[in-house]
Amino acid sequence: MKSLYQEKRNLQVQKNYGPTGARRYQIYQLKIQDLIPEGTIVKKGDYVGKLDPSEINAKILDAQLNLENAQSKYIQEQLDTTLTLKQERNTVKDLQFKIEEDKLELERSIYEPPATIRSLEISVEKTERNLKEKKADYSIKKRQADAKMIEVGTEVSKIKKQIEALTELQNQFTIRSHDDGMVTYIKDWNGNKIKVGASVSTWEPAIASLPDLTKMESKTYSNEVDIRKIKKDLPVKVGFDAFPDIELDGVVTDVANVGENKKGSDIKLFQVLIKLNNTNENIRPGMTTSNRILTHTENDVLMIPLEAVFTKDSITFAYVKSGYSIQKRQIELGLSNNEVVIIKKGLEENETVYLNKPEDQEDKSITLLK
Repeated sequence: MKSLYQEKRNLQVQKNYGPTGARRYQIYQLKIQDLIPEGTIVKKGDYVGKLDPSEINAKILDAQLNLENAQSKYIQEQLDTTLTLKQERNTVKDLQFKIEEDKLELERSIYEPPATIRSLEISVEKTERNLKEKKADYSIKKRQADAKMIEVGTEVSKIKKQIEALTELQNQFTIRSHDDGMVTYIKDWNGNKIKVGASVSTWEPAIASLPDLTKMESKTYSNEVDIRKIKKDLPVKVGFDAFPDIELDGVVTDVANVGENKKGSDIKLFQVLIKLNNTNENIRPGMTTSNRILTHTENDVLMIPLEAVFTKDSITFAYVKSGYSIQKRQIELGLSNNEVVIIKKGLEENETVYLNKPEDQEDKSITLLK
């Protein structure tokens, strides 16, 4: 005999996400522009849909304009720096030439009055001092120019990296499958399926589910009375309402320790996850399943339907056909499932029992077990 627990629930799927990082650029809503039909079988990298790129395009355009301005500023700064430093270098050269001229004149004035010679010496000293100051000024202005060029150059590089990041994000607005599977669109917080024209939050940009059809599991629930019978690794027979002829083998992979309240009821239910050992091309996520969990097996036992068991004054009995009459006979019960119960004592194989209470048998006495 098989002792089974049966409940109907849907096949479980996993989420697939859209672009990430949009909030970094103050994009908080993603509007769906296009989607392929739900149920489409896709391969990794296949096109799934597209988000409206107008907002990200505008940000890329702004960044490109900023880049043009930064590059123009860089070129202008480069030209200004070249011109300024060129003027400084020319001033240094002019002073060097003047020093040479003054020294030549000083050599030629060897026979001039002392006052004239001293005046020429002072002129050379003054020009040398000016040359030293101009060289120091040139060194400072060159360092300043180099720092300014680094500053404007860094701004150019920063904007280029921003454009690269925005372009990468823009590419994510075309949604492609990250794996093989069947596209199943998720529901929004109102319970409506995601569709073209809907908006998706960048906090959780989930677009569709992409379950692996070769790795399916069924989620079911057991009441607190039956849950004690269900353990991990128990075998399961999984049926499908849409395909009554299909039945697949499965195994219990997880049994919840904490119960959940069923909506509109105080009944506690415990979640049970069942992994399908194989699959079928007709099976799809979201289908209703019928899960028969094998919790116990006994061989060579006598069983009767539960409808054939009656109780009176704490005595369990059955209505048994005995020749042309009916006997109310006490029976001892063993384990049961949702359909049948094992009979330990009180009945023999091939005896006939009644599923409904026969007429005019209410006052008849019960034959007790010996």
